[in-house]
Amino acid sequence: MTKKKKLTYISEESEEPKNKIKEFKIKLKECQKEKEEYLTQAQRARADLINYRKRQEEKIIPGIVAIGQASIIDKILPVLDSLEAGAEKNEDVKKIKEQMINALKECNIEEIKAINEEFNPEFHEAVEQVKSKEKSGIIVQEIQKGYLLNKKVLRPSKVKVTK
Repeated sequence: MTKKKKLTYISEESEEPKNKIKEFKIKLKECQKEKEEYLTQAQRARADLINYRKRQEEKIIPGIVAIGQASIIDKILPVLDSLEAGAEKNEDVKKIKEQMINALKECNIEEIKAINEEFNPEFHEAVEQVKSKEKSGIIVQEIQKGYLLNKKVLRPSKVKVTK
């Protein structure tokens, strides 16, 4: 019978075990540094995402609330117009109208001043032009009151303006 010879690879013969351990330690340190870099990048990205969401919520939520508030108040304004018409004839209706106006003021609703003011297309809607001795562009009659919500026009005043 023939004896089997042990096969050895060139790389195994030339390298000592200590060199391999050193190389593995160096590679391990490099991998740990790389892991730390990736971990800090992931943590920063997560923190950025959280901050971005918070900023977006701070921007969007007040806008959504304002839209909801405007749509509700827009439905209430015709009721206020009716109360205004009835307040001229009935003292009780006048008190209810005043309560409604006070409640709307608490919600940052303001009336737009119109009579004897200069016409401003941002706040007023001209329904008719009338001849007058006064200067042109002055509002002489208010047909429907206009309102501001947080200093923005909710409903423009419908007015008659001098020619």
